[in-house]
Amino acid sequence: MLDGLDQIDWRRLGHAYGSAGDVPGQLRALRSPDPQERQTAIGALYANIFHQGSRHEASAYALPFLLELAGDPATPDPELGLYLITALAIGYDERWLPEGFPVAEFRRAADGGRELLAAKPPPCDEDDDEDDEDDEKKEYVEYEYVESLSAEDQGRLWGYIELAAYDAARAGVPLLRSLLTRPEPGVRVGAAYALAWFPEDAAGSVAALAAVRDAASDADEVATAVVASGLLGSAPDAGLLADPRPVVRWAAAVGRARVLGAETDQATVDELLAWVAASPDGSRRRPTGDGVGVPFHDGDLAGYAGLSLRLVDPRHTDRAFDALLGRLPTVTGSAALPVATEALRLAFPDGRLSEGVPPAALAPRQRRLVEVLARSPEPWQINGRTFGNFSMLVCEYGLPRSREAMLTYLGGDPA
Repeated sequence: MLDGLDQIDWRRLGHAYGSAGDVPGQLRALRSPDPQERQTAIGALYANIFHQGSRHEASAYALPFLLELAGDPATPDPELGLYLITALAIGYDERWLPEGFPVAEFRRAADGGRELLAAKPPPCDEDDDEDDEDDEKKEYVEYEYVESLSAEDQGRLWGYIELAAYDAARAGVPLLRSLLTRPEPGVRVGAAYALAWFPEDAAGSVAALAAVRDAASDADEVATAVVASGLLGSAPDAGLLADPRPVVRWAAAVGRARVLGAETDQATVDELLAWVAASPDGSRRRPTGDGVGVPFHDGDLAGYAGLSLRLVDPRHTDRAFDALLGRLPTVTGSAALPVATEALRLAFPDGRLSEGVPPAALAPRQRRLVEVLARSPEPWQINGRTFGNFSMLVCEYGLPRSREAMLTYLGGDPA
């Protein structure tokens, strides 16, 4: 197990904090019998080789070992490694939903990046003492190199680094398919979720996911397989829209919208709209301790359904907008973002509002949305505090960046 781990010169590879010399120990700790040690290790790996969604040179090197660990039945908590593998492959999945992963675009963006990475100096020299007091300075050599590049070359460099991680994870597709038959439900769900993001291997994966859909008894497992198949281009059967399990109906609707697009049928649109209108407490299915749940969009089923409405025919726009406005006052924190994103997109199809536009000059949809935002405190908050990400989203459309400022803009009393 983990043969070859010490044959890689990790100290000369970079991650978010400089030299990746700490990665081998963290990978080994994922096999520890101590649950706390495993949690510490997975947290450290999320912080250094997947720092806030970014991938680094060491990420691609770590992936074969993460795949090996995930495939070994003796590895404790293998689903933790599976979700890290997926994150290293694609980043945060919300960036790619509801359309799926644009692999051809990803490959184009990486063109020329290999040479730029080869020219990058290591974060520290091979002969340096690890305890040298100048280690911190050495770790910034990599950062200084990146900053010296033009914006276009930086894009190529990071594009190639991300692509290298993606392809390292893609090499594990056969293993991921084999994990669909493992006895642990969390492993099966994690593997199905991972397979959704490799469209170049869709044919074999769709067949394997169909077997899961037909054999699984757990509704979340079936739903995950159905959504994964949809993201790979296989439309779920319309009969699943009548399934007695709500989460399976949801999965069928988002999968069908993804594949059918403007040809999406009325029953599918109705199911999506029903989820947008669902109670916030009843529309989240995050993975639980045993790994079962719906991993897509962090388990925010209603948010994913709302995003899927952008794929259907424009004749459904009025109903979609009404449903989004009805939901917006009820959601808070990250759950408010997809709802507001779609409502803003529909209200401002031409993008940002010109500076100085008075409320009286707003189009009817714009006025309705602004009024809902002004009278709804929940979306502006996260855990009882101001939610900066929501404020920035609203501000991108030229609107006031706080609810109080929105009230003032409308001529109301901020108090």
